[in-house]
Amino acid sequence: MTIEQRHPSPPPDTVSPPGTGTAPPGGGSAPLLRNRDFQALWSSRFLAGLGKESGEVAYPMLMLALAGSAAEAGFVGAAQVATTMVAAVVGGSLADRVNRRAVLLVCDLGRLLLLVAFAGTLFGGHATVPVVVAVAVMSSALMGVSNPVAMAAIKQLVPPAQMADAAAQNQIRFFATTALGAPVAGFLFGLGRAYPFLAEAVLYLVSGALILRIRRPMQARHDRVERMSLRGAVRGFALLAGHPILRPMLGWIVCFNLAFTQTGAFLALIATADDRGASHLVVGLTVSLAGTGGLVGAVAAGVVVRQVRPSAIFLFTAWSAPVCALALLVAPGVLSLGLIVGFVFAAVPCVNALFYSYVATSVPDRYQGRALGAVTFMALLSQPIGIVAVGLLFDLAGPTLVFLMMAVVSALAALLTLGPTMRDLPRPEEIARR
Repeated sequence: MTIEQRHPSPPPDTVSPPGTGTAPPGGGSAPLLRNRDFQALWSSRFLAGLGKESGEVAYPMLMLALAGSAAEAGFVGAAQVATTMVAAVVGGSLADRVNRRAVLLVCDLGRLLLLVAFAGTLFGGHATVPVVVAVAVMSSALMGVSNPVAMAAIKQLVPPAQMADAAAQNQIRFFATTALGAPVAGFLFGLGRAYPFLAEAVLYLVSGALILRIRRPMQARHDRVERMSLRGAVRGFALLAGHPILRPMLGWIVCFNLAFTQTGAFLALIATADDRGASHLVVGLTVSLAGTGGLVGAVAAGVVVRQVRPSAIFLFTAWSAPVCALALLVAPGVLSLGLIVGFVFAAVPCVNALFYSYVATSVPDRYQGRALGAVTFMALLSQPIGIVAVGLLFDLAGPTLVFLMMAVVSALAALLTLGPTMRDLPRPEEIARR
């Protein structure tokens, strides 16, 4: 099924009746910061994301300590991304059919138990490379399921007029966890290998408690719930393929992520810093600088999205990436690498806020989960290749070849933004009014 551009709003049967707690559609609702249900969901996902981001640094550091190979660390990262891709499709399908609150609680509890057991293994000194890979993959599977579920719930907790602001606030959450997770992981890893994972488990405990505080329904009520089927599970891909705006956007995102996937960029920074003899704290600070750039962009995303043309945002992000990748080739020291990657990441939140606003305003609630699951799958599709390439190229020829590859691939990806659709994008709220 494709999305009809003339009728992007949810059909009447996908909207909860009055009194169910669904966010009002008008623009006269209370400020987003006073929306306690959305803020509880945001805080829960912030803590879960903080745990996930600390793991993004802790797993490569643990693999380098156990195996001493950037390539093996890259394979673990690629396995995590591949698992998240598949799990996101499953999670998206569940989000449209199963109680979303229950799914989020099960995922948080599952990661809590998994990481407590893993921390015990590390304390006992029994961790091996296969054990690390298994834990990383299982944790990624639970995160992959929960992400589209939480994102789909936003449509029910936030009115359409505030959807862009909610998307921008979600970018603050994402990049704040990136900025904070790296130094926390580096510091805790210096104390002992188990501590980052034990702290991550505690964060999932609090995250689950916050989910229980959400009072309103997290999904619309439907007269008929579709049965689980392969055809239904992949309907989100059909929605994206038939959408004249989301389709070219997602094409660029897939190619961009081949060069500047977060995990791959972090691996390149970590391996380069380690190769240059940097301490664990400096490694964490370098990655934190990259994440801080994204945080700065996320804080400004709300204003930028309202004031700057969508096409200008996409073009700037696309063409600044290869320039910054070339700058990595000549950057002195270690911390400067984090600053340069941070500049690239600073533009990403505005693109993400726009993209998810288009999804929210174009896709009905009963398809939100599957559409977002398909988005996650496609956005992550190229990442395992990019992550493995970073590890292999680094082991083969060091950081120079890695940064050159990032420059070439991101430049080729930027060519996709020169088509007529990407050069004349409407604002998300204009789509909602059609």
